[in-house]
Parts: sequence; structure tokens; C-alpha cells
Amino acid sequence: MAVLLSPRPAVVAAARRAGAHTVVVAPGPSVPSDREGAERRVRTDWRDHRHLVGALGRMEAVRHGRAAVFGFDAAGALAAARANEELGLPGTPTAAVTALMDKAALRARSNALHPARPVSFARCGRADALPFVTTLIGYPCVIKPRAGADGEGVRLVRDESEARAAAHGYPEVTDLLVEEYLEGPELTVEAHSRAGHHRILGWARRLDTPGPAAPAPGLTASGHALPVALPPRSAEAVRALVRAVLDLARHRDGPSHTGVVLTPSGPRLLGAHARPGPEEFAGLLRLAHGIDVLGLALATGLGLPEPARVPRPRTAHAGLRYVDFPPGRLDGVRDALAAARAVPGVARVQLEIPPGALVRRAPTGARHHAYVLATAPTAGSLARTLDRAATLLRAADRRVPQPDGFA
Repeated sequence: MAVLLSPRPAVVAAARRAGAHTVVVAPGPSVPSDREGAERRVRTDWRDHRHLVGALGRMEAVRHGRAAVFGFDAAGALAAARANEELGLPGTPTAAVTALMDKAALRARSNALHPARPVSFARCGRADALPFVTTLIGYPCVIKPRAGADGEGVRLVRDESEARAAAHGYPEVTDLLVEEYLEGPELTVEAHSRAGHHRILGWARRLDTPGPAAPAPGLTASGHALPVALPPRSAEAVRALVRAVLDLARHRDGPSHTGVVLTPSGPRLLGAHARPGPEEFAGLLRLAHGIDVLGLALATGLGLPEPARVPRPRTAHAGLRYVDFPPGRLDGVRDALAAARAVPGVARVQLEIPPGALVRRAPTGARHHAYVLATAPTAGSLARTLDRAATLLRAADRRVPQPDGFA
């Protein structure tokens, strides 16, 4: 039995593909997963460890060890690991989850893998010390919460004035990591571990959001694309780095999602998580490689056979494009969705906010209003397909509220 903590509909669908019985645990009276065929729902706040363990401990499948708890976001992965350990169920150990969440400790450990050219970093406990600490690291540099996730609170600063401005965006007493900005193409690598063997499922190149208007210029992704042609030596170095980082964190079982930068000195770790990548990235790998990332994580955790590969389309390139809307009420978005889905090569268009919602501001971190998945025979035609679909989405009719309506 798969116990799913506030899952997205794609996770419930993946559990069904894996042949698992499903229980959705969520604090609210209704979750989108209910419409996707979950067999049972438990209403409890799983963020409260005592309440979660108490609710699950009454289930027969849990008492007899025929279940596992899964969370596929930052908070859910940690809550699931703690619950599995206390209930004696299989899963990624809490220590491995927290080891990958601690960016400062992980940076120190990963630097031991390349002592000749380590990544410069420092911790900062007070926001007003940022201008001083950033000068120690040198510009440009990156500020990020030590235990943050999904890009929240990450800032690129290029001089001392930007560091002073950035200091106002953090609490006075805080726990931040300041590290050098890593120059080079960025890869997002998906892996799955079993008994300490780390299987690299695939990777894609992250596409940056251009221009100073981006929430974190040079750090905000506009999407991902693959395949990524790497020389054999570089490809093996990426695999070796990801596996070594997972070994350092003692991550032996379950999914992982790792960012790697291809610097002139070789691949360097950007960050890693003991959970699959976001739903859209899993969808990209499923579309391009036929790999069911979510289904694999669920089946392995429950001791079920691996899900069959999905038949791959006859295409050479696949890509993901994020779409965000300017302020306004999305009254005409349904027609825009239909138009974007009709573009040849588009495989999926997903709106992450409800039609008619009032957009007040740009999303933060790795969150986006919508995304497009597409395939094409060439990199150029893929870019044109994604551009066309994104343009049609952004052209949705909107009623713009008065300025005092914005938050």
C-alpha cells in the first residue's frame, strides 16, 4: 500500500501504474488526487509527526509492514522518511534526506571530491553581514537559505550594492549559505538508488530565463531540453559526481534529483534532493526516454516489479517550457490552453493555477503558472514549438484589476 502525502494527481496515477493500493493523507477536506482514483483518504495534518504516525499506525497494512509512506516534495520527503523509520517501514532514511537538505554540509563534503578546485562558500547567520561575507567569496556569488528548497530565497549578487539590497530580503537572524557563482551549462540529473547502487535515469540541460527581469537572473529556469550531447569523459564525470554525492549522504534507496554545473574545472554539485524532480521534469523523462520516474520510485519502495517503459515517440528532441502570466484575471485561459495544445508536437500543457484566478505577482523560486511539454525532430524545431505554445498561452484574455487590487 502506498501512503501518499498530499500528492499531485500524477503521483496517484503513477501508483496505479505500479499496481499499488493508494491512501492519500492530506490536511484539508479535499485534494485534487481524489479525482485521480485514490482508494482511500485520511484527513490529518501529516506535517505533525505525532498525528501522522498515530493515524497510520491504526492501518492494518502498516501494522503488518505491507506499506510505505511517500512524499515527493521537500516537506513531504522528510515527513515520509521520519514516519517510515518510526513505523518500521521501508524507505529512504531520515539521515540521508537531511544530509542532502543541508546545503552547507553537503558543499563541504562534495568539495572533498575535487580538492584541487573546491567551490568557495561561507555561512552567514545575520542578514546585515551579507555585504561583508559576499566580499570574502567574491562577485558574482549566490546567496541561498542553508536548508531551503525549490529555489526559494536564492539570489545572485554581482556587487556590494546588490548584496546590501539582498540583505533586506532575509530575516535579521538567519542561516544562509554564500557561495561562488558556478559558470557553465547546468544539468538536472535524475537517479534511482537501490541497496547503494545508483542508477542514472537521465539528465536534461536547464534553460535559463534571460534578462535582468528574471526573479533571480542567471538562476531561474525557463525550462529544460534534451538530449544533451556530452563527450564520453564529461558524461562519465557527471555520473561519477552524482553517485559520489549520494554515497557521501549515505543515500542507499529511493529517488534523487541533482543539479550539476559543467564548469571549466569539471562538473560541480549545485544541489541534491532525496526525492524525484518535479512532476513536469518526470514527465519530460517519461516523454523522451519512456522512463516512469514516479512509478519506479513507488514500485521500488513497495517491493513491486518495475513499471514497464513507456513506448517512446519517434523524435530526436524533447523539451519543457515554463510559462508565467502578467498580473490580471485569467478569464480567457481555456481558449488559450486549447490553442497551445493544438500546436503540432505539443504533448502536454498544464495549468498550475485555476482558470479565472487573479494573478497578483510573478511566482517565486521554482514555481510557475503553467508548463508545456513537446517533442520535435531538431533542436531548432523544438524551440519553435515551445515558443509558439508559450506565446499562445500568454495571449490569454485577462481583465486587469485596478492597482490597489495587487498584493
